[in-house]
Amino acid sequence: MDETELKDLLLRQNEEFRKLHREHQSCEKKLEVLSSKSFLTEDEKLEEREIKKRKLALKDRMYVLMTQFRGGK
Repeated sequence: MDETELKDLLLRQNEEFRKLHREHQSCEKKLEVLSSKSFLTEDEKLEEREIKKRKLALKDRMYVLMTQFRGGK
């Protein structure tokens, strides 16, 4: 099973993975809005850094779930 198939399976079967994925997508959309601006205020720069950190944490947790699923844990 490749990574895409595994993600699709977990999106269907695992509520935690679904929630993480939705939040990850939300972070991505927020970052797109910020990156479309020609200039960011200091508050927006801080927000961007925080969103990136959160997005990475979400991705890490999704990876853990994928690894656990592959290993049968």
